Amino acid sequence: MALQFYNSLTNKKEDFKPIEEGKVGLYTCGPTVYDFAHIGNFRAYMFEDLLRRYLIYKGYQVNQVMNLTDIDDKTIKGSNAQGISLDEYTRPFKDGFFQDLDTLGIARAELYPEATTHIPEMIEIIKKLVANGLAYEIDGNYYFKISAFQGYGKLANVDMQGLKAGARVATDEYEKDSVSDFALWKAWDAEDGEVFWETELGKGRPGWHLECSAMSMKYLGEHFDMHTGGVDNKFPHHENEIAQSEGASGQKFVNYWLHCEHLIVDGQKMSKSLGNFYSLRDVLDKGYEPKAIRYLLISTQYRMPLNFTFEGLESASNALNRYNNFIRLLSDYSADGDGQAGEIIAGARKAFEAGLDDDLNISAALGAVFDYIRDINSLIASQNLSQTEKTIALEAMEGFESVLNFKREDAGVDNAEEIETLIEKRNAAKKNKDFQTADSIREQLTAMGIVIEDTPQGVKWRKKG
Repeated sequence: MALQFYNSLTNKKEDFKPIEEGKVGLYTCGPTVYDFAHIGNFRAYMFEDLLRRYLIYKGYQVNQVMNLTDIDDKTIKGSNAQGISLDEYTRPFKDGFFQDLDTLGIARAELYPEATTHIPEMIEIIKKLVANGLAYEIDGNYYFKISAFQGYGKLANVDMQGLKAGARVATDEYEKDSVSDFALWKAWDAEDGEVFWETELGKGRPGWHLECSAMSMKYLGEHFDMHTGGVDNKFPHHENEIAQSEGASGQKFVNYWLHCEHLIVDGQKMSKSLGNFYSLRDVLDKGYEPKAIRYLLISTQYRMPLNFTFEGLESASNALNRYNNFIRLLSDYSADGDGQAGEIIAGARKAFEAGLDDDLNISAALGAVFDYIRDINSLIASQNLSQTEKTIALEAMEGFESVLNFKREDAGVDNAEEIETLIEKRNAAKKNKDFQTADSIREQLTAMGIVIEDTPQGVKWRKKG
């Protein structure tokens, strides 16, 4: 099966064919650094990390660019409210973003350009748009004339029939029913305070949509392979990117657009008013390990809504225990059995790749991995795994791990067998109504840093913290 992605531009799955064989130019929408990123943001960044890792697994050389939006209405409002420079205001959030990436094991992109350092590139795009009859100036403000750009609305399927000729919107973010000419350059006013640039177009600052066009085309070229982001970015942000980029260059901007669905919390939209709005740091402060958060955020196919629950994090932690314990057991296996793993290993690799080749169907890929763990564990228990197969089985697992990145720094819980033995003794004590012994074993496990939970499906356990 060929590698396929669902292209938001054509609304169908397509075989992936890069512009240059063996290489992929990938632009991923990064954070607006007015606050620390929340778990909904990281759902998108995790999907993009899976995409990047799998492309590399498939043998592609990936050039990923992720922007840092440090000029927009929110960052300007925040810096002015605190009476500090834009850089002083955004710097802690930029630093925090990179710390969070490392915490979740998200691979670094090749470049993280900042909007504040790419003003000249933005000015050049505006000049080209003016020359091409696609932009105009009013009182020092420059707007994109969407009625002059054929094909506006093709990404988000915007109905242009309701367009009011000459209607303009200056705010960076607006709703889908605001089909209006959007700001490319905003003339300075008092609300912007000390945030402005002196340019040949006048004193002011860029509109948010223009920033991504300037940075993506500078580092990936006027025509590149892939652009990703959340569905909330499809309109107006990505629609406007296409219009201004193609309007300036005269050629197709991006071949494949991939958008991930929203994250919800406990079945509801994440909202501070509902008390279910969490930054990554909030979740970590509750004692959950980063790898469990990574597992939960990555485990639902990106075009499906993801329901984030703390019960889901508990399940993710147990799955990680199984995954990491398997790596340890396989690494420690020393017998030289009959050799019955050949078809299992080959089948697992095939199923793993078939899942991810199908528009990053991570559910199918994870199913293949855990079926593999079950089957190889069975051979380990019966000592029907040869040493040659052990090496091949570990190599297959390393391939899966290069995409999933679920391996804990300590390669799992070193005393997993001891923990399982204690849990079995506790289960036997409870069955014999020896609750004193059962409670004593629970206390022993707690002292070892192990959290256990009795569920209808059996005892679940995880490493605390």
